[in-house]
Amino acid sequence: MSGQRHIIVGISGASGAAIGARIVERLAEQPQCAVHLVVSGAAARTLHAEVGPDSLARLRDLATHVHDVTDIGACIASGSFSAAGMIVAPCSIRTLSAIAWGQLDNLLVRAADVQLKERRRLILLVRESPLHLGHLRAMTQASEIGAIIAPPLPAFYLRPQSLDDVVEQIACRAINLLGVAGLRTNAREWDGSGDCNLRPLMK
Repeated sequence: MSGQRHIIVGISGASGAAIGARIVERLAEQPQCAVHLVVSGAAARTLHAEVGPDSLARLRDLATHVHDVTDIGACIASGSFSAAGMIVAPCSIRTLSAIAWGQLDNLLVRAADVQLKERRRLILLVRESPLHLGHLRAMTQASEIGAIIAPPLPAFYLRPQSLDDVVEQIACRAINLLGVAGLRTNAREWDGSGDCNLRPLMK
């Protein structure tokens, strides 16, 4: 489809694979999005364990393009490829550190580095707790070079009723952080009155 916005979704090997899966599902619902999916080997194991044995195959079917994590010559590895941004969800500490210090040994990290050098949005849903000083320094370094660090924390003020509600809110928040005009979600958002009404995160 002409005029589609290319959005890259990387899923790395931290716990929380359902969030990355939900981001792919949400983006795939929007005809103006072309979803480029890259999944690390560790993430494939985590998807199997946390989401289900058929989850990776389902995400591959939903994505517009699926890239092998070892294919450093893929289109998303080039700055000349016009991507609208990238989300890494979840982002493992290993992936965070590789992005922070330019250790570009796989396509997921290379694609993330491209977003930074081209001054595009890179959203990292860093998933780890507790954090030691090395983790914090890696997050500082990634932030200083342009990444947005967005730990996948529940919005308790929205009073989630289920784990699915938590996953949905975090996934939609990550999509919102891309700042891409025209992307719409129907996630609950705080309205300032104490009530959490259903309305789009982006207009």
